[in-house]
Amino acid sequence: MPVLDWTLLLKLKEMFNSKFGSIPKFYVRAPGRVNIIGEHIDYCGYSVLPMAIEQDVLIAVEPVKTYTLQLANTNPLYPDFSTSANNIQIDKTKPLWHNYFLCGLKGIQEHFGLSNLTGMNCLVDGNIPPSSGLSSSSALVCCAGLVTLTVLGRNLSKVELAEICAKSERYIGTEGGGMDQSISFLAEEGTAKLIEFSPLRATDVKLPSGAVFVIANSCVEMNKAATSQFNIRVMECRLAAKLLAKYKNLQWDNVLRLDEVQAKLGISLEEMLLVTEDALHPEPYNPEEICRCLGISLEELRTQILSPNTQDVLIFKLYQRAKHVYSEAARVLQFKKICEEAPENMVQLLGELMNQSHMSCRDMYECSCPELDQLVDICRKLGAQGSRLTGAGWGGCAVSIVPADKLPGFLANVHKAYYQRSDGSLAPEKQSLFATKPGGGALVFLEA
Repeated sequence: MPVLDWTLLLKLKEMFNSKFGSIPKFYVRAPGRVNIIGEHIDYCGYSVLPMAIEQDVLIAVEPVKTYTLQLANTNPLYPDFSTSANNIQIDKTKPLWHNYFLCGLKGIQEHFGLSNLTGMNCLVDGNIPPSSGLSSSSALVCCAGLVTLTVLGRNLSKVELAEICAKSERYIGTEGGGMDQSISFLAEEGTAKLIEFSPLRATDVKLPSGAVFVIANSCVEMNKAATSQFNIRVMECRLAAKLLAKYKNLQWDNVLRLDEVQAKLGISLEEMLLVTEDALHPEPYNPEEICRCLGISLEELRTQILSPNTQDVLIFKLYQRAKHVYSEAARVLQFKKICEEAPENMVQLLGELMNQSHMSCRDMYECSCPELDQLVDICRKLGAQGSRLTGAGWGGCAVSIVPADKLPGFLANVHKAYYQRSDGSLAPEKQSLFATKPGGGALVFLEA
């Protein structure tokens, strides 16, 4: 269980009182996460290896007799919001902060088939840097789900909660996998987790004691739901899975994920990479060629396969995306194996896998950006054994594995090389550079 900052809770309680004129009945926290390895593969059905961080979303809650949901945020950048608890509308066109809360609430409401929900006053606080790839939005969805469950006085397992919140975050228009919600609920202090899907389960992965993981924010913000890039990648993986299945004479029309092709063929990830070489070409595909390969019309492609926000995309890089997914899935398993076997040079070996992961994200999945590449390069030059982007990419954070004895010098030197720019272009409040250790999962605290 995380050590609760009681002064923070007291401050939140006072702010709640001045906002709503009453005292919260309980508090809920849900952590952010850093994905150590396994990027953009959870929605393809493959295992990932994240850990929860100590930074979290914290919500103070008071159930009320009315049917009104009132949301406020301690950060003045996020305006107050109120709505009827029985008429939850989520606007996909605008990823506003309160919509993430509504996702979690609606997920629980629909799971229990409830039409009438009690009202509540909620004050949201958090110290996960937004749009940084550390899952601040999913932490808010998970926190809201747990808030709603607690107000209803119902019970669900952590796995059920994670699955409901993963599904309900898609109300915002992001076709994500389930990693962020899973680690937020299933995390345990002191250990990373291998998260597997279908069925969802989490296995402890003991990280090397002689190394620390350092998170560095590139200070380029990327909002996953505000960009179509993320959803385009999901569709490229879906199309690659269908073309690979067709090439291997499998029933392709109900195949949605790259892991299904491997499972149906019963072969290894390394063999899947060879199949990808044979079946797909490195040149981008256009919609017409995809239709020819699958023997379908453009209309069928648009309405039956593509998501609404990817229907006008003109090029799809199927070969590159499949190569990334199958190679990254293999790196996750290698990473876990090295952690279990703990050879003497394990930090170096894990670092090499992280470096390979970044190269694949940059070149094959094209989800990096110049600032992230520069930051990763600086981290490696200044003592990290490995460094890679973490989270969706296109901005956000890098995670590095650093020998413990080199940590103080590493932090000072990266700060100087990346953050102390002569042009002063990086705002100080965005300068997130910190060592992290695996934190615990989501929790409810009752007001004493």
